[in-house]
Amino acid sequence: MSAFLFSCGTPENTETVQNQDNDPVNLKLASTYPSTLTILGTMAKRFEEQIAIISNGNITFRFFEPGALSPPLETFDAVSYGALDSAWSSPGFWSGKVPALQTFAAIPFGPDAPEYMAWYYEGGGKEIYEDIYHQHNIHGIICGISPPEASGWFKEEIKTLDDLKGLRMRFFGLGARVMSKLGVSTQLLATGDIFPALELGAIDATEFSVPAVDEKLGFDKVAKHYYFPGWHQQSTFFELMINLEKWESLSDLQKAQINMTCGDNMRFGIANGEALQAEAINKLKQSGTIFHEWPGEIMQAFEAAWLEVAEEEAAKDPDFKRAWESLQSFRASYKSWKDLGYIKADN
Repeated sequence: MSAFLFSCGTPENTETVQNQDNDPVNLKLASTYPSTLTILGTMAKRFEEQIAIISNGNITFRFFEPGALSPPLETFDAVSYGALDSAWSSPGFWSGKVPALQTFAAIPFGPDAPEYMAWYYEGGGKEIYEDIYHQHNIHGIICGISPPEASGWFKEEIKTLDDLKGLRMRFFGLGARVMSKLGVSTQLLATGDIFPALELGAIDATEFSVPAVDEKLGFDKVAKHYYFPGWHQQSTFFELMINLEKWESLSDLQKAQINMTCGDNMRFGIANGEALQAEAINKLKQSGTIFHEWPGEIMQAFEAAWLEVAEEEAAKDPDFKRAWESLQSFRASYKSWKDLGYIKADN
């Protein structure tokens, strides 16, 4: 039997045979994002193309659109059980299953891309992330990143905290917990479900991504008030999930080629993500979108609510606690460099 065929469960006393002969590998890649979606989906298609080039055709990931192999929000379980080889997503999608994974998606009032990557690669984050995923029979690889998001689209202008109370809003990750504390009714919707929900009035507002992505999804056609900064996602990680037995069966060379391709995808995500925003902002302004910046008192309320959420999550979940404490410790140390080395916004 091929080393790449597995049942949904592997006996504990069975060791996975590594593919030392470098036999070709063909894996199906289910995505939570459409291939045409700027940055979020195009990074997955780029990975599919680049891994074939880097491995000289020895490793093939075949991309499948959301829903083609599994409902988007069920891919975690499918990869864990071995029903799917691999999937493309962001760790924040799995907040209801593994709360700690949210710390590897985006952190409210958290690090920008360079600092986030510094913690992940050099500050202990990667080891915690992989350990958490291995508990669920998945090997996770951070394989993409995007710049700061917008804070959300609203049909009505938000002037005070009271205006948020009772709103129905699509929200992602830990930021959703913050909004819930402030009286917003939040729900997580897959990409293709957001626009219809907003258009039909099932939700009153939504956050999703950066201007270049939001503009492509047409949110400006049904909501005119666009808020910044994206306090909830100053940078966002995207991931490649691979069934753990399948990952362990790969040769060392094949593993290295996948890791290298994901590393190059990080570079692409930063450069591409930063380069696309100005044009998108101009298009949105021309379409009549009204840009807003949150006033200081609302930003302070967001941050206070976030600190409460972080404390609550850490108290409930040991894995969340160790990831959150690791990140806090790294950021406290990193601050001495950031304060000295970088030009401050008010200079």
